Amino acid sequence: MTTRSNLDPADWAILRQQGHRMLDDMLDHLQTLRERPVWQPIPAALRAAFREPLPAQGQPLASVHQRFMTQVLPYSVGNAHPRFMGWVQGGGTPEGMLAEMLAAGLNANLGGRDQMPLEVERQIVHWMAELFGFPAGASGLFVTGSSMANFLALLVARTQALGPASRRSGVAASGPPLVAYAASTAHGCIAQAMAMAGLGSDALRRVPVDGRHQMDLGELRRQVAADRAAGLQPFLVVGTAGTVDVGAVDDLAGIADLARREALWFHVDGALGALGMLSADVAPLLEGIERADSIALDFHKWGQVPYDAGFVLVRQADAQLEAFASPEAYLARHPRGLAAGSPWPCDLGPDLSRGFRALKTWFTLMVHGRERLGAAIGQTCALARYLERRVAQSPRLELLAPVALNIVCFGLRGVDADRVHPELVADLQESGIAVPSTTRIDGRTAIRVAVVNHRTTAADIDALVDAVLSWTDARPTVHPPLREAEPA
Repeated sequence: MTTRSNLDPADWAILRQQGHRMLDDMLDHLQTLRERPVWQPIPAALRAAFREPLPAQGQPLASVHQRFMTQVLPYSVGNAHPRFMGWVQGGGTPEGMLAEMLAAGLNANLGGRDQMPLEVERQIVHWMAELFGFPAGASGLFVTGSSMANFLALLVARTQALGPASRRSGVAASGPPLVAYAASTAHGCIAQAMAMAGLGSDALRRVPVDGRHQMDLGELRRQVAADRAAGLQPFLVVGTAGTVDVGAVDDLAGIADLARREALWFHVDGALGALGMLSADVAPLLEGIERADSIALDFHKWGQVPYDAGFVLVRQADAQLEAFASPEAYLARHPRGLAAGSPWPCDLGPDLSRGFRALKTWFTLMVHGRERLGAAIGQTCALARYLERRVAQSPRLELLAPVALNIVCFGLRGVDADRVHPELVADLQESGIAVPSTTRIDGRTAIRVAVVNHRTTAADIDALVDAVLSWTDARPTVHPPLREAEPA
C-alpha cells in the first residue's frame, strides 16, 4: 500500500463543497451571536476528550469540522458577542475573517523578500504615521500584540540610550544602570519588558497617580532627579493612553514636555486607546501622543481586526534599524530579484518568520474607512457614559472610578466588595447573559465593564445592569434594607 505524500485533497470538488459549508457556518455564527450565551463553562468530559493521543491516521475534514462546531466553537471566550465586556478585546468583523482566510491561502512569510504583501504592511505604516502626526521617515511593524510592541519599543529606546555597540558588549558593560518610569497603573507588560531586556523589573519606577488616575508629573520629576543624583541613567518614560484598570489617559503632552527637558525616550502604550485618534470625540483626549518617540497599539481592540494584530510605530526608522538590523550571509540583499526591497521587517524586529497580519487590518481599514471606525469607537465611549448614568440612577450601585474612555468600574453599595463582587461576576459569566470582569480600585474589588465591541448597544448595557440588580434581588442578605431619608 502506498501512502500519498502530497497533502492536497484527492478530490478538490469535495474539499470545495466542505469549504463553503465551513464558511457558511462561521458567517451564521457571527450573524446569530445574540441567540447564544456569551460564554459557558466547558464540561469536564469534553475537556478530558481533548487529552487524546496524537492520531496516527487522519480523519475526514467534515468530521473534524463537525467536532469544531460542537466541541470548540460553543466554548470559546466569546469576545465576538456584543455582551462580552470583561476585557479589552475587539469583536472582529466578517471582512477581517475573510481576509484571514485569504492570507492563510496565500501563506506568505513576511519576514522579507520583495513581495506585494510587504507593500500592504508598509501602506499601513504610512497610514499610522499620518494618523499620529509622525514624520514620513517613521517605521512600524506588525507583532502579536502590544505586550510585544511595548517590548520592541523598549529595546529601541535601550539601544538609543546605550548606543548600537551595546548590542555586542551587552548592558552590563555599557555604563550606569538604566532606569525607566511608568505610572503605577501601567500594564504589567512594561515591567516584564524591562525584565526581558536585561534591565530588571526593579529598574522600572512606578510613579503614583492622581485623583484622575493619571501619572503624577510632579512625582515623576522628583524620581528622575533622585535617580540622576544617585548616579543612575534615566532613559525612558512610558505614558499610557487608556489604562487597563479604568481606561485613564495620562497627561501625554505634559509627559512629552518633561521627556524633552530630561532627554528621555517618550513611549506611549496605546494598546487600548491609541486608535481613539480615529474618533473626533476621543482624539482631543490623546493630545501629546503625536510627540511620542514610539507608540504601541492593538488593531484587534478598538480597530476590530480579528486576533492577533499588534503594532509598534517608531518616529525615526534609523532608531529601529539600529536596534534590530543584522543581516546574515544567507539573508544577503540584492537590488534585483526576490532579495530586493530592503530594509525588510526582519530588520525592524526579531522575527524572520511572520504571518500576513497586515491583510486583515488593510481589509478592515479599506472596507470600513476612518469615519465609520471612528464612529464605532465613539459609540463605545457613549455607551460607557450611558452605563455611568445607569449606575448613578440606582441607589444600590456606586461608581468607583472616573469614566475617561470606555471602561466603567462600579460596585454594590454597602457590601464586602472583595467577597461579593467576584461571586457576582462569576455568576454572571456562567449565566451566559453578560461577561464583566473585576479589578482593584483603591484596594477594593470593583466590577469592571469594558465596552469595546462594535456590536454592543444600549440594550446590552441594560441587560448587564438588570442582571446585576436581579442578582442582588435573589440574594436579600447581600444588602441591608434601604431606609428612606429622615425628614428634615
